Amino acid sequence: MSETAQPESTNRDTWSRVARRIRVPVGFLSAVLFVWLARPTRLSLIVGTLVMIPGLLLRAFASGHVQKDKQLTTTGPYAYTRNPLYLGSLMMAAGFAIAAQSWWIVALMLVMFLAIYVPVIAGEERYLRKTFPEYDDYARHVPRMLPRLSRYGSQQGEYSSARYWKHREYEASIGCVVMIAVLIAKMVTF
Repeated sequence: MSETAQPESTNRDTWSRVARRIRVPVGFLSAVLFVWLARPTRLSLIVGTLVMIPGLLLRAFASGHVQKDKQLTTTGPYAYTRNPLYLGSLMMAAGFAIAAQSWWIVALMLVMFLAIYVPVIAGEERYLRKTFPEYDDYARHVPRMLPRLSRYGSQQGEYSSARYWKHREYEASIGCVVMIAVLIAKMVTF
């Protein structure tokens, strides 16, 4: 290895940090492209919204359980999937793709997920592995994304609306309502 070459793990860590920082600005740029490319119909909006709502609910439920940096959260939806927030986001993205009726949007969302969210998830997993010794056992038993059918562990865990508000998860609901309203306006005016 030359002096300028970096180990692969360092490159992964660097991209993970970059991806974490750019995901919100890229999300806003994607929203502009989304509106421009979208070709919504009444039916696509209804079906898309019906797919989106469970994603929003999953994110809301997960945010009321997670205690970032304090303890490894394995209760609530975290007892079924290690990444319920990202799974909820994927469900919302699928709903928006259906509502928009554009293969370009589907392609854009797939690229964003692979280029931004997969590295962010990997970086978060490395952090959790270093921070919480019990993470390896949890990761062996709970799938990264698609939920398992039975609950992991015996703890029920309680939902906390205070955590929901602290994590500002309501912003996802506001964003969805605004984007659906924009799609309705686009459908009606074009």
